[in-house]
Amino acid sequence: MDRADEADGARGELGGMLRLAGPVVAAEIGWMAMGIVDTIFVGRLGAEAIGAVSLGNALYFAGAIFAMGLLLGLDALVSQAYGAGDRERCHRWLIQGLYLSVVVCPVAMAVMWAVDPLSDHLGLNPVVLKQAKPYLRAVVWGTPALLVYAAFRRYLQGMGLVKPIMAALLSANVVNALMDWMLVYGKLGAPAMGVAGAAWATTVSRCYMAGFLVVFALVHDARTGRGLVRSSLKPDLAAIGRLFAIGLPAATHILLEVGVFATATTLAGMLDAVSLAAHHVVLDVASVTFMVPLGLANAGAIRVGQAIGRGEPTAAGRAGWTALALGAAFMATSGACMVAFPRSIAGVFTDDSAVIATAARLMLLAAAFQLFDGLQGVATGALRGAGDTHTPMVSSLVCYWAVGLPTGWLLCFRGDRGVDGLWIGLAVGLLAAGLVLLRAWSRKAAALVRNEPSLAAVEVGG
Repeated sequence: MDRADEADGARGELGGMLRLAGPVVAAEIGWMAMGIVDTIFVGRLGAEAIGAVSLGNALYFAGAIFAMGLLLGLDALVSQAYGAGDRERCHRWLIQGLYLSVVVCPVAMAVMWAVDPLSDHLGLNPVVLKQAKPYLRAVVWGTPALLVYAAFRRYLQGMGLVKPIMAALLSANVVNALMDWMLVYGKLGAPAMGVAGAAWATTVSRCYMAGFLVVFALVHDARTGRGLVRSSLKPDLAAIGRLFAIGLPAATHILLEVGVFATATTLAGMLDAVSLAAHHVVLDVASVTFMVPLGLANAGAIRVGQAIGRGEPTAAGRAGWTALALGAAFMATSGACMVAFPRSIAGVFTDDSAVIATAARLMLLAAAFQLFDGLQGVATGALRGAGDTHTPMVSSLVCYWAVGLPTGWLLCFRGDRGVDGLWIGLAVGLLAAGLVLLRAWSRKAAALVRNEPSLAAVEVGG
């Protein structure tokens, strides 16, 4: 390939990536916005209420994210099947993903319910914990809908149908805001439930999201005649096993990544209410900025998987590098904004001056890891599109749990740095993960090109 062809390929990939990533990024921001809206509504109830939402979500997502992560194998399986032109195999993977959800859902819910009594023995702030418990009990009921949503989302985006996902998330925010207003403050005849009301609003919104994508998939299938409704509903244990084998490392990676922040939140819960509230505010901000590289990671996984399905390894490598470049550019910019406007950003969430002051200080630490957080997130998606979910899992285990979290714990409780110490540890872990996974993708992209004659061996769909 000469330089002109390379330039044309790069421009074409940039356009294709942006068209796919735009709606996916919007969907990720919509997903995160629901949590932000909950925080804003309960934020007027005080620092303890903010901390309760943070703690309740941390305890819930440790289990829910793992369950959703088991379906991440659909990214590679559906996108590669779609790239190979096999629509029927796309449908079959969706159905087997739903069967996997049926098995996983009750287990996940039982684990999350078990967390409730165990939380009494974690040394958490008792005032915050008292409000976090009813939040956790309510939000668990949205888990079945969350897994149905996750399966249909992976299926649709693997085939490049991302606009309905964006529409589902954005419209769900309207539902969530309305339900928050009603249930947190007791409007339109509803009871004033406070923090628990935010949890029920989230549960209703997740049921809405799942219904939206199911209806879209069925209507789209009826209009295009792609055969989804005619696909066999018979469970395929071998296919479910393959999906589980790919999804387990991905789910473990997400559990390790989300778990380190959940653990940091639990540790912050051992401090005063202001520190916990400030931690939650900055974590929300960092989570919002991460939605862009997360969206690019999903888009990168799709583009890489589809290129592999078509038998085009050079295009697969180009897709991964394009997603990484876009993610790095955005996160460098977001870090600069955090440095420039820390107090203004914190003021969006609360008018408590003590929380704003502490959050503004933590915002500078969050700014330090933005670039590396973006690199690790996008590289994880690109590797997933190529069927590699093992490398990100190992990276998370070492970088977050062996390096970052112990560093944060030591600085917080032994170095008397408080919540600042926790965030220094998080920054160290994310910096290490970004560098490790950038190197891993570089090696994977080179390997794809070297193995071009036998690319079919990379296909994980079967």
